[in-house]
Amino acid sequence: MSDNPFGFGLPPEEPENGGDGKKKGDGQGGQGPANPFGFGGPAGGGDNPFAAMFGSLNPNDLGAAFQQLGQMLSYEGGPVNWDMAKDIARQTVAQGTADGSKDASVTSGERAAVEEAVRLADLWLDGVTSLPSGSGTAVAWSRAEWVEATLPVWKDLVDPVAERVGAAMGDVLPEEMQAMAGPLLGMMRSMGGAMFGTQIGQAVGVLAGEVVGSTDIGLPLGPAGKAALLPVNIEAFGSGLGVPQDEVRLYLALREAAHQRLFAHVPWLRSHLFGAVEGYARGIKVDTSKLEDVVGQLDPSHPEQLQDALQQGMFQPQDTPEQKAALARLETALALVEGWVDAVVHAAAEPHLPSAGALRETLRRRRASGGPAEQTFATLIGLELRPRRLRDASRLWASLTDARGLEGRDGLWEHPDMLPTAADLDDPDGFVHREHLDFSEIDKMLGEAAGGTAKPDLTKDSGTESGAGDDSGEGDDKK
Repeated sequence: MSDNPFGFGLPPEEPENGGDGKKKGDGQGGQGPANPFGFGGPAGGGDNPFAAMFGSLNPNDLGAAFQQLGQMLSYEGGPVNWDMAKDIARQTVAQGTADGSKDASVTSGERAAVEEAVRLADLWLDGVTSLPSGSGTAVAWSRAEWVEATLPVWKDLVDPVAERVGAAMGDVLPEEMQAMAGPLLGMMRSMGGAMFGTQIGQAVGVLAGEVVGSTDIGLPLGPAGKAALLPVNIEAFGSGLGVPQDEVRLYLALREAAHQRLFAHVPWLRSHLFGAVEGYARGIKVDTSKLEDVVGQLDPSHPEQLQDALQQGMFQPQDTPEQKAALARLETALALVEGWVDAVVHAAAEPHLPSAGALRETLRRRRASGGPAEQTFATLIGLELRPRRLRDASRLWASLTDARGLEGRDGLWEHPDMLPTAADLDDPDGFVHREHLDFSEIDKMLGEAAGGTAKPDLTKDSGTESGAGDDSGEGDDKK
């Protein structure tokens, strides 16, 4: 495991095997944090930091600038101003991507094509996994619709870390000054919430121009049971690959439908993943020396000072056994999810799609190299959105299929203690041929002892729920 395997701090310059070798921020860098306020022109440029806001003196622009500044300073909610985040994300989407691609409303033809692709994908997946379909509906989203649908989940991911920054902003003041600095602290927290909202909104807006579905990053960002694809981004993804558009759409539908099956029929998985993220976030410490420098020189007319500090990254993992264990859980959990999907989708696509191998490698490289939005999240909240050991996990799941069959492979998802660990990814053959305990009998006995009337066909679910918290270290795992 590398010292910085999940991007807590700045991500590495070189991607995983097969990456394109570009440094983070290349390509669409113009959409990154260069313009954090979203008013046009570079932020903080020139002698007047508000030149980008007020330089044109256009009445409409001026009114919008004052409105957003008032929203920034009057905010009294949680650690992130999510209203501002949504506004900035929608503005970023409206501006289009760096290559000139613009968002567009989904047509009836695109909607029908997505529904048919998901239907066929589920049919093919039936032959390669024992998990039934998890897609109650299939929808086609525009980029703006993706932003609206996924913001509630981003809130769950971002708020824990943002809360730590908000508390640190008060802690850097001497204790004797904190009682006297109530108005200043309130203003700082309002500005901090606005700054986080601006940055998160911009990153979500850029990410909306990159994703092709609701599960691209390995987490269930959309509503449960709703397989979603973005036609405008699928077209951009397939451009230049030399693969027919319907094959590209179908392959991406296979990935979306496979994710939906996993999250629908492994009831503890969602809370396990989010618990791992939150567990690691609790162990991140804020670099208060940077924050002290900013707070000590804070000028209300120069809010970009705090913005710059956030962009530079203030989060460092604590070098403790608990933190290392939390990191291992997080890294391994995401790798296992993505590896299972990669293996299952390849098995489903290879007999039907001539381009299956090429599309698989393209997606692997895309996940390994990341993009500007991922860099923003890694710097701002210490969360890189890609697994490190995707290839190792994919090989392990494929070997399990050969050795134990579909039922034996997918049965490992019944209980978190049955899943491979980080050490098992280092020794996949040892794990594949090792005999695993059958937790269903233990769960049955525990259920009968607790209730006396537990039915055999319900004990697995009961045991699964009780085991999730033990594995993640999150207590009841926020079920």
